[in-house]
Amino acid sequence: MGVQDVQDHVLVQCDFEIFGQVQGCGFTKHCRDNCLALGIKGWVKNSKQGTIMGKMQGAKGDVGKMVDWLSKTGSPGCKIDKSEFTNWGTLSRFAFTDFAIRF
Repeated sequence: MGVQDVQDHVLVQCDFEIFGQVQGCGFTKHCRDNCLALGIKGWVKNSKQGTIMGKMQGAKGDVGKMVDWLSKTGSPGCKIDKSEFTNWGTLSRFAFTDFAIRF
C-alpha cells in the first residue's frame, strides 16, 4: 500500500450545495444511491432556494468521486450550474450511520 492509497482512506467530511436545474429530476435519490454504493455517510435534501444541499463523510478517495459526480454529472436530466463544497475536515469516526434523504 503506497502513500496515495493511505491518503485515499483518510476519513473526510464536507458540506455541499448544488445550483442549477437540480430539483424534480431525482437528484437526491441518485445522490443517496451513489453515496450508499461508495460507503459514504451523511444526508442530502432539496432546499427552499431550489438547490440541493447535504453533508458527506467517507474515505477521501470516495468523497472525491462524489465531488466529481456532484460537480459534473448529477442525475439524468439535471443541469448543474455551480457546486460549492465547504467545511472540509478530517474525522476519526463517522457521525452518521447511513446516507439519508432529508425532508
